[in-house]
Amino acid sequence: MDLKHEIQRRRTFAIISHPDAGKTTMTEKLLLYGGAIQQAGSVTAKQNQAHARSDWMSMEQQRGISISSSAMVFEYDGYHVNLLDTPGHQDFSEDTYRTLMAADSALMMLDAARGVQAQTEKLFAVCKNRGIPILTFMNKLDRPAMDFFELLEQVESTLKIKVAPLTWPIGSGPDFKGIFDLQRRQVLLFERVEHGRERAPVQVRDLEDEALADLIGADAHRQLREELELVEGALEPFDQEAFLRGEMTPVFWGSAMNNFGVENFLERFVTLTPPPAPLETTAGPLDPEAPFTGFIFKLQANMSKAHRDRTAYMRVASGRFERGMEVVHTRTGRSLRLSRAHSLFAQDRESVEEAFPGDIVGLVNPGVFRIGDVVSVNPKLRLHDFPRFTPESFMTAYAKDVSKRKAFRKGVEQLAEEGVVQVFYPTDGARDPLLGAVGHLQFEVFEHRMLEEYGVAVELMSSSFKLVRWLAGPTDKVERFARQVEDDQGRPVMLFRSVWDLEYAVEQNPDLEFLPQPKDLTVV
Repeated sequence: MDLKHEIQRRRTFAIISHPDAGKTTMTEKLLLYGGAIQQAGSVTAKQNQAHARSDWMSMEQQRGISISSSAMVFEYDGYHVNLLDTPGHQDFSEDTYRTLMAADSALMMLDAARGVQAQTEKLFAVCKNRGIPILTFMNKLDRPAMDFFELLEQVESTLKIKVAPLTWPIGSGPDFKGIFDLQRRQVLLFERVEHGRERAPVQVRDLEDEALADLIGADAHRQLREELELVEGALEPFDQEAFLRGEMTPVFWGSAMNNFGVENFLERFVTLTPPPAPLETTAGPLDPEAPFTGFIFKLQANMSKAHRDRTAYMRVASGRFERGMEVVHTRTGRSLRLSRAHSLFAQDRESVEEAFPGDIVGLVNPGVFRIGDVVSVNPKLRLHDFPRFTPESFMTAYAKDVSKRKAFRKGVEQLAEEGVVQVFYPTDGARDPLLGAVGHLQFEVFEHRMLEEYGVAVELMSSSFKLVRWLAGPTDKVERFARQVEDDQGRPVMLFRSVWDLEYAVEQNPDLEFLPQPKDLTVV
């Protein structure tokens, strides 16, 4: 296959949103319209119905939330689309941030009744900082929504980005009649479908069609014309270059639950979004047409009960990947043969023979890979640091059955490797590790997965420590008001119970640096 052609037809994007804005539902419906699945599940489905395909963990299915990022692929209209579904809950932001490092664009889902919410702002900021183009889908129009113009104004004022509607809604809630495609000048009429499990029926009409007023109602027809005058007279027209620079977001409207507006969005998405861009490395930008390089952005253990192994998610950054090729693991300088490679579709897998820039490949990880690692034919390539979150809550973990200490250690190491929690090992003779997390839900996930995947029932005891600092300099005299531990890389770390304790330690140890993260990591 021609490398340049394969690069140009790749689209790799992530979906971001505040919890409950419809992100996972949208993922499911894009897979439906992309032909990757024949019938969509529903995160609000009844017990005898399927769960969302991207939510493959049992805990995700039980709670109806996304806990771990998923990678899926489908072909659409000649394009090869790599879709990265990310957790919306703030406790799993680190997983989302890392996944965004592998995306060339992002789809921002907003609940049309709630607008921009706190987690949306945080994830938008990451995309903005990376300079990746962002598309917006105003979701849940089948329910009552905010005033449409107020919603657009909120996006502009809160996120500091220009908005350019490419479609426009006709009513909302029980009065939702469909959308108007501003560029094609077509009215797409809405018809409710149960759970949105099948492709939505769409009736296309011209705005000037005399029968349109009868179909949607005279009041809705008049309001649509008035709103379109304002949209086309007061708002800036869509600018593709401004979108690619991250300065403008095209806005689409619809109902992912009912599938309405999804197909229209997908048709435009593949033509608007860019193919893989050069990768920023410590040696400068790496062109996608350069010889092979890939980087690890996520680790996952026990994705499949049939395999029970660890998977490293690799984004192909440049060149052609071929199964069995020999590369250099640039962090260690070791040569590796990438023979155990597979494509990913949530937790499903099958062997992959070749892949191209933008593609996501699963590599069986025998404990070699870390997040941010590079594998390349060029032994000198390294990435800038991946973001890391500083823990804000701490707990001590115990195995309830002491005979399962070996399985306990294995589970702690592998789940910490993934980033489910951060782990700290005492240096004072105590054998039970302390776990650090951004939010309490991470501890619940840890406890659940330890039992389900490693067969170990754990007990978590609250800790009085509130702050963590990595140490640089002589550490032998630091004792008072703190507990010294090591992270999973053996680096010295100090835990503090209060800001006052930290300030006192800083005052008493002028030759020692107290860092929110090790110097080789980026703090978020």
